[in-house]
Amino acid sequence: MNYGGIDNEFTDFVDSKIAVLPVPYDGTSTWIKGADKGPDAILEASANMELYDIETNSEVYKLGIFTADPVTENSSPEKMSEAVYEEVTRLIRHHKFVVTLGGEHSISIGAIQSHVEHFKDVTVLQIDAHTDLRPEYEGSKYNHACVMARTRDIAPYVQVGIRSMDTVELPYIVPGNIFYAEDIRKGIDWMDAAIAKLSSNVYLTFDLDGLDPSIMASTGTPEPGGLYWNETIQFLKKVIDQKNLIGFDVVELCPNKVNKAPNFLASKLIYKLLSYQFQI
Repeated sequence: MNYGGIDNEFTDFVDSKIAVLPVPYDGTSTWIKGADKGPDAILEASANMELYDIETNSEVYKLGIFTADPVTENSSPEKMSEAVYEEVTRLIRHHKFVVTLGGEHSISIGAIQSHVEHFKDVTVLQIDAHTDLRPEYEGSKYNHACVMARTRDIAPYVQVGIRSMDTVELPYIVPGNIFYAEDIRKGIDWMDAAIAKLSSNVYLTFDLDGLDPSIMASTGTPEPGGLYWNETIQFLKKVIDQKNLIGFDVVELCPNKVNKAPNFLASKLIYKLLSYQFQI
């Protein structure tokens, strides 16, 4: 299934500027299961998008969007992360802008590692309800709750939308680099403050539970008080206007058979980011 339901003319591997990599993994989720169904749900919903973006007056799909075969390694989060790393590395070496689709948040570890290795001066921008800074969780350092702990080992990071954490994570908070949801509610100055903390190259890891459950109920751990659509895309547009986005992932969609709106939101978010990145 091709992202966007795009005609084969614009999905060829060699000619495509963009590569979408599905990773249907849900091995470390601790509450609502089903994130392994997320990539397929995003791809299915994306076929119902209009491919002309009004805001940017662009049709980014014409740059070519190749949809890769899914990464199916699921024997352990460690081996899954290695497999994601290897496939993202292959795509980067073919000069693709890589979009990785989860699955739960542990799939981001390999993608982040590959991008940090291949680009200089990278900051990881995390949009999330949770800090994900546990050194290890349930016996694994590659659990979904440890994504930013593994990121901390290799790159600086900025966290946006946070509203849930454990005390074990407190020593790892970087003062000034975390923008709590309750503070975001107080105004828009946080956007410029967050962007000022980013380096020239930015990798975005977007956990959909960073959004408010009123617009994104389909996650494994929905948390009240999250971001809304317009402020989210306003912020991300500012990031892309001022920094060099080198790649991103979208994770933690746990699709609901009845309510398809969150699936469509996730697919539209990806297309918005690509439209901002490659306005043509």
